[in-house]
Amino acid sequence: MIQTPSFYTYFGKTYRVESTPDGGLTGYLLNLSSGEFDEKPEHVREVLRAMASSDISKVPEERFVQETERARAYELKGDGPIFALYETIDGLYQQAKSENRRVEPQESALIKSLRKRTFKMWEDELARRAAGEPPSFRAEPRFPNRAR
Repeated sequence: MIQTPSFYTYFGKTYRVESTPDGGLTGYLLNLSSGEFDEKPEHVREVLRAMASSDISKVPEERFVQETERARAYELKGDGPIFALYETIDGLYQQAKSENRRVEPQESALIKSLRKRTFKMWEDELARRAAGEPPSFRAEPRFPNRAR
């Protein structure tokens, strides 16, 4: 029996496996065009049977959150508080780069904390939308012509 939710990287995207009400399993793959997780149950068997490889790996939830937010920040543009926090994170990296140094431990801790916060903001937003509420922000692909 697999413990759910469980978290993976799947060909450069994040993937989450969850239990279904009927006792089965389903999976959700990060959509780099929208920032949402699309239900993709067809990948569950492949993910669960995969040995650790460069293409599919089981990861701790913390890494799943960080990888998801790193991808959203890079792949998407938009407005609202989530994107303001992405700009703050980018500013921390740019500051370190302009000073020709690595990101300091306290900056790294702040970045991780901000990514946890943006992840929660996305989760809250997607729950609101699923309940029929209108979007509170706009997100679109930064690179619309790239194959996804």
